[in-house]
Amino acid sequence: MHSFIPPKRFFPYLSWTDIQAMPNKEDVVIIQPVGSIEQHGLHLPLIVDAAIGMAVLGKALEKLDTSIPAYALPILYYGKSNEHWHFLGKMTLGAETLIATLMEVGKSVYRAGFRKLVLMNSHGGQPQVMEIVARDLHIKYDEFLVFPLFTWRVPHITSELVTLKEKQVGIHAGDAETSLMLAILPEQVKMDAAVAEYPPEQPEGSLLSIEGIRSKNWGEAVSPQNKRCCFPSEYQPG
Repeated sequence: MHSFIPPKRFFPYLSWTDIQAMPNKEDVVIIQPVGSIEQHGLHLPLIVDAAIGMAVLGKALEKLDTSIPAYALPILYYGKSNEHWHFLGKMTLGAETLIATLMEVGKSVYRAGFRKLVLMNSHGGQPQVMEIVARDLHIKYDEFLVFPLFTWRVPHITSELVTLKEKQVGIHAGDAETSLMLAILPEQVKMDAAVAEYPPEQPEGSLLSIEGIRSKNWGEAVSPQNKRCCFPSEYQPG
């Protein structure tokens, strides 16, 4: 049930009396991982974002000093993935539903006596949702510290390992996500079906990109009949 999370750090393995007796709950960090179920090309499964988020969180909790109290909640597998509507298999919540769900989770965390909540999101289509929830929960409860976190924006060495082109225009189901999936769930990767494809490059000097400094709206770049999977952006998969 705990997946990549160390059992001692998995919140649902606690009893209600464990939580009742927990000292200094205001200093305990509760982490809500959020993923998505959506297409990731021909070679990767729908679970990529959720799997990578859980693996990164698990490794972080393994390395965390045991004196620091932190617990992971079960991952919310479904996210806001309606930009993948062309492709079968995606399971999406609307933005309003996801916001309402996370608000209720936050309220439950607060009522239990905790005052620090991390919203650890691993899907590139919903960082803004985490930011909205974090602000609204903090407004509702002044002393509640809520931290919206995007897994791909924590310090990492991805840019040192991928090609310059992949760094500049790769985003979805590309080198980084494929490499991570080969490391954590290799049996779910179909490398014989993998195709390296990139979208048309922006004109030189253009300030527009999918999720860069000057963003524009985006969805699937082409139809599923063409089997494409990648989008231009700063290097932030998910």
